[in-house]
Amino acid sequence: MARTYKALALLLTYPDPKLQEAAPYALGEIIQENLLTPPVTKALERLVSMLVSEDIYELQERYTDLFDRTRSLSLNLYEHVHGESRDRGEAMVNLLELYRSKGLDLTTSELPDFLPVFLEFLSILPDAQAASLLGEATHVLEAMGERLKKRDSAYRAVFGALASLAAQAADPGALAALLSEPDEDPNDLEVLDKAWAETAVTFGPSDVGCPKAGALVEAMQAEPGRTPRRARASAAQGA
Repeated sequence: MARTYKALALLLTYPDPKLQEAAPYALGEIIQENLLTPPVTKALERLVSMLVSEDIYELQERYTDLFDRTRSLSLNLYEHVHGESRDRGEAMVNLLELYRSKGLDLTTSELPDFLPVFLEFLSILPDAQAASLLGEATHVLEAMGERLKKRDSAYRAVFGALASLAAQAADPGALAALLSEPDEDPNDLEVLDKAWAETAVTFGPSDVGCPKAGALVEAMQAEPGRTPRRARASAAQGA
């Protein structure tokens, strides 16, 4: 079981003062486990430096523009594979069942395919199994890493780290297909007008809450081997 996955999940949460405080601790966990190459670790150090030193409101605006307003960078993994089709719902039901079979229950409104939740799940699995499951999403992760590289975003470091931890490289065809899809700028008003014109109106509560770092911080700072009291995806081990 690798705490590096939980540390990377923390670095991908919505920035707030608790995250700024805990980011160096997460980096320390990554360095101590030593699962990543020096260049990848160095890139993560730059990300942590940004999270710690920059203005919190600028960090939050940047995070929202990247991961909430840019569909091609959505942190909901199945959105890249299934879009909004019915297949996505079935895939998420299967993923929830997998979580529960390993003693993990979601405690918030986050979707099961939300990447930080998935990484927390990987952190409670044996290393080989975690790497194998991560390998199934490598084409999505590498595509997101390429898009973040194009934007010169420090968050690219997390996706480089995940690609290096996966048991298999991305399928070239699947990766090329993802990279061929539109990658619009969320601040492009012409694109926004087109999206509004084409998107059906729906009513009802949102499925996704605002990511917070506090629960992950508590989980990471717990003593090794102790089950967190409450986290975004609490790893309550079943009997």
